[in-house]
Amino acid sequence: MPNSSLLQWLSLVGSIWLQSLNGTNTNFPAYSSQLKQLLSMSQLQLNNLAFASDAGKLFGWLSGIAAIYLPLWVVLFIGAILGLIGYGVQYLFITNQISSVSYIYLFLLTLLAGNSICWINTVCYVATIKNFPLDRQVAVGITTSYLGLSGKIYTDFVNAFYSSPTERANAYLLFNSIFPLIVCVICAPIVREINVQKSRSMQGGFILMFFITVGTGIYAIIGSFGSVSSRLSPVKNLIGMGVFLIAPIVMIPVEEKSREAVKSWFRRETTKVHNNTCATEVINLGVVEKHGVMKQEDHVQEDVMISDNDDHEVQEEIGLKEEIGVKLMVKRVEFWLYFLVYFFGATIGLVFLNNLGQIAESRGFSGTSSLVSLSSSFGFFGRLLHSLLDYFFSRSKYMLSRPASIVALMAPMAASFLLLLNPTNLALYLSTAVIGICTGAITSIAVTTTTELFGAKHFSVNHNVVVTNIPIGSFVYGYLAALVYREEAGVDGDGKCMGIECYKRTFILWSSLCFLGTFLALALFVRTRKFYSQRL
Repeated sequence: MPNSSLLQWLSLVGSIWLQSLNGTNTNFPAYSSQLKQLLSMSQLQLNNLAFASDAGKLFGWLSGIAAIYLPLWVVLFIGAILGLIGYGVQYLFITNQISSVSYIYLFLLTLLAGNSICWINTVCYVATIKNFPLDRQVAVGITTSYLGLSGKIYTDFVNAFYSSPTERANAYLLFNSIFPLIVCVICAPIVREINVQKSRSMQGGFILMFFITVGTGIYAIIGSFGSVSSRLSPVKNLIGMGVFLIAPIVMIPVEEKSREAVKSWFRRETTKVHNNTCATEVINLGVVEKHGVMKQEDHVQEDVMISDNDDHEVQEEIGLKEEIGVKLMVKRVEFWLYFLVYFFGATIGLVFLNNLGQIAESRGFSGTSSLVSLSSSFGFFGRLLHSLLDYFFSRSKYMLSRPASIVALMAPMAASFLLLLNPTNLALYLSTAVIGICTGAITSIAVTTTTELFGAKHFSVNHNVVVTNIPIGSFVYGYLAALVYREEAGVDGDGKCMGIECYKRTFILWSSLCFLGTFLALALFVRTRKFYSQRL
């Protein structure tokens, strides 16, 4: 029977695999142009499909409630089946294997597929938070970082097996439908709540995970640049990514066994020294008995003190502001500041990434897949960066609080939208990378911010309420961008707009809203400064 520590790590690895293939909505830009052409859709109709994918989060709270009352493996398979239906029927339709589907049904199928992501995410969050009570911030940060890598992984799969644009669009929908189900079958037995002992012996495992994760991110970024990745065949590129994803399940048990071997050796040596010392100091049986009783009492008192101190350290380490439910949460000023900061920050970044295919096409840039891989890879590093800093510098007086970190990330994202006014491909690459890393970091920070401000007990529902701003923003921002696009195209909605003017006003608007979000994040920082200063 594996020890609880090994089971903890296995659950973390399972969550990583689930997250790696759960970001099915992130590859929408890679096939959106082909989908638009294949189905003869207008830009507004295409935007509505992008909104539908995000609108699934409006019902994400259902997965939170389900996680309270149902076993996690049941919640996991509900999400996988919803994705299979949502993407699978679209695939059958787009490949002419079923009769024509009306646009409204296509919209509902996309919404269903988008909602499936919430169910799998909820299982990963709940399992990770409960299995790593002392290190949940860094554990959640590592797992969510792999969600940002989904676009890169799916692109590698498509590049390895398909070449024509039509085949690639079909392949994305096929893989979106079956890959999450396959990985759910593999991970369901290990992604579950473990009865863990509150121990501080996890440092070696986390350091090893950081090395593996950083290596994965570096490989992903290198493979995102066409000039570099062209030296490797698509199949070899995919195999390399697979090796990095498998590495944790191989290396973690080795680290665990090595650590246990060292502990056993140290325990044996300590016992030998203790026995030798006792043999030279014992004078008679009475002294031995007396000494034994005293020693036993001392151990009992010491164990009680250690237990009390550990419980105190657990509460202090977790650092919760308060435990509140959703009804009380929505009445707090902090919640609405936090909600609007997300709405004017990470949500705009996600909308930009959703529209990346159309933005690249309007600028005459043909390498949309490389842009998706680039944004995915930098989004991965953005999510991971927060975890690295949090783990190694969380107790440093120089470590920024969560709201202060969001302030520091919002400003460069606002500047990146202004940089997009430059028509060069270099500006497009740089802006995509910066927006990807900032959006990923804010998304990762948001998970731990929700637990810190509103508690972990109701996290599964609370955080799904927080992220309802994503579909709202997806509709508002995407719809406005589509209107500007149609107006610049100069025709009644079916034309293709070419040139920097297609999104110029949209970029200026998004930049202005990001700057507004920066000031709101600053206000949130001021309101929570006392709480975060007490945690240092």
